Amino acid sequence: MKFADLGLSDELLQSVATAGYDEPTAIQAQAIPSVLMMRDLIGIAQTGTGKTASFVLPMIDILAHGRRRARMPRSLILEPTRELAAQVAENFEKYGTNHDLKMALLIGGVQMGDQVKALDEGVDVLIATPGRLMDLFERGKILLTGCDLLVIDEADRMLDMGFIPDIEHICTKLPPNRQTLLFSATMPPPIKKLADKFLSNPKTIEVSRAASTNKDIEQFKIRTTARSKRDVLKKLLREDNVNTAIVFANRKTTVRDLNKGLQRDGFATGEIHGDMDQSSRLAELALFKEGKINILCASDVAARGLDVKGVSHVFNYDTPWHPDDYVHRVGRTGRAGAKGRAFTFVTAEDAEAISNVEKLTGAEIPVFELGDSAPEPEEREEKRERRPRSEKPKRESKPRSERKPKASRSDEPQSDEREPEEQRDEAPKSSGARSKGSARSERAAAAAPRRDRQDTRDKPAKPGEWNGPIPDFLGVSLG
Repeated sequence: MKFADLGLSDELLQSVATAGYDEPTAIQAQAIPSVLMMRDLIGIAQTGTGKTASFVLPMIDILAHGRRRARMPRSLILEPTRELAAQVAENFEKYGTNHDLKMALLIGGVQMGDQVKALDEGVDVLIATPGRLMDLFERGKILLTGCDLLVIDEADRMLDMGFIPDIEHICTKLPPNRQTLLFSATMPPPIKKLADKFLSNPKTIEVSRAASTNKDIEQFKIRTTARSKRDVLKKLLREDNVNTAIVFANRKTTVRDLNKGLQRDGFATGEIHGDMDQSSRLAELALFKEGKINILCASDVAARGLDVKGVSHVFNYDTPWHPDDYVHRVGRTGRAGAKGRAFTFVTAEDAEAISNVEKLTGAEIPVFELGDSAPEPEEREEKRERRPRSEKPKRESKPRSERKPKASRSDEPQSDEREPEEQRDEAPKSSGARSKGSARSERAAAAAPRRDRQDTRDKPAKPGEWNGPIPDFLGVSLG
């Protein structure tokens, strides 16, 4: 089947051909005719199957006829992240070159004044994240009563990020007779409930089993330890023919540390996570897409919707906490029919998480055996324990019999080692002072009577004897 068989306009077919596409993917072939017939649609497809173009292309032809009004967008596309919203905007710019359509992007981290100005001029397509859209709506800067087409993209990701109440509130502000398209890689019960509530007799398209992964992606798990992860990653980056890779971690701090460590080891890496402002994130993505860096360390903010051609490898540095995230992480490679490889590092603490992933995908991930050049984690631990703490040579101690005896008091200089009392009692040598030994003997003799008196005074009296001072008058005779 060709794009020309789907009922798209000649101007749109020319834009598609210019972009280098000729045959639609499975989700595009089934979704585009239904959207052009103005039907509500539920599209369940794994990431990387081209579902973005399955609603962008028919929307361009639908919106080609009509008039835009200030602050009243004609269509609304809700995206969970800024990166995915920016990518959808790029698709509209690429495919809408032959149409006079105006688009606005409402995302956080960008000046609100420019966004309000674009709304005041009128837009045909409004691409927004729920948070910024709700903010502008509450400020009275936007009206949704003229929106006849709603797209809820990555609905399961919206659920994970807690946006479902906002989406329900937004749906109540839209016209009841609108056309609604819902796309998701998985269909958990809350999403099914949302679809039943806000979609009218939708057509369901499922091009692959929910939560399945692309057959063009070779998937492996590597058993390792937390301490050995970085060594294993560097070995694979050097030896597995890596062209462009994304390394996913669960925590933002891990992403930062991993990026710095790989840069110190000579790799061309960048990072993207939720703590970065929007301009920095877009700058890192631009460097990655241009090939100036070929390894991107990322948190799950980049797991969905990023479409970078030529990503040959995905590394799950941390096993994802949520099994759905595994499907989206791995889907960054093997896109548009290309081959890819995905490695997941599994520690002893990740046993439950990897079991949940295998249960969700319905297939056991094979274990990848590292080459002999890298020691196994247990072997490295043993080597580290056997290694001496310090390599500095210890001072050799001589046997006790060979040690030099300490100098005696008589050998020491008299002027430096004499005690204060000796210095006070000793007369100057110039006046014929007595020797040190005789001075000590005299002091000992003088001290002896004092010690005798002290002993007599402290000696306890016998019972019945007077043990106190004797008055003088007792010695006076009366006769």
